[in-house]
Amino acid sequence: MKEGFRLALAPRPVSGALLLNAAWRHEEAGDLGSSYYFARRRKVHYLFPDGKEMAEEYDEKTGELLVRKWRVKSALGALGQWQIEVGEPALPGAGSLGPEFIKESNANPIFMRKDTKMSFQWRIRNLPYPKDVYGVCVDQKERCIVVRTTNKKYFKKFSIPDLDRYQLPLDEALLSFAHANCTLIVSYQKPKEVLAAESELQQELKKVKTAHSSDGDCKTQ
Repeated sequence: MKEGFRLALAPRPVSGALLLNAAWRHEEAGDLGSSYYFARRRKVHYLFPDGKEMAEEYDEKTGELLVRKWRVKSALGALGQWQIEVGEPALPGAGSLGPEFIKESNANPIFMRKDTKMSFQWRIRNLPYPKDVYGVCVDQKERCIVVRTTNKKYFKKFSIPDLDRYQLPLDEALLSFAHANCTLIVSYQKPKEVLAAESELQQELKKVKTAHSSDGDCKTQ
């Protein structure tokens, strides 16, 4: 493993903002296996002592998070499938095809998370009902966001893993939604603590030596 990777993630005195990020990236002794550019994206691959892996992809110019996915090993040591947290969902049978090749096969609602610089954001496609049919709220007891329709055609609960990792409360005042082109867009404004932590992380990643690659798969050094 290259020394630059060690320095980027080694425990050391850091600001309060970075400590928030460290709570789930560094405190568990996550190890950065590789970092490289591919197709105008910066790909970063983390390894954790329990065998868990996390891969992230950032826009090379803006630094916005495009993909975050996880996978774990089975009891027999076999690698499981990647579980998408942020980014375009891989539909069954898509194999290794990228999002640009994935076609929607039916009119069922398709749920995905696609963040912006200032907000966590979820898009639910194939919801043709007018905006006044939807209700979006925070369930404080279960720490999740609830989406429902008055015509009882759609219902979904989903959490914000980032807030759980940072141990921050959910604030309904930060929640909003819009509807256009048969897509419900749910936004949750990022708390200042998260924005500060993400900014600090980008500064840390700039210190990591990053290669350019023609191969889209993450590799472990």
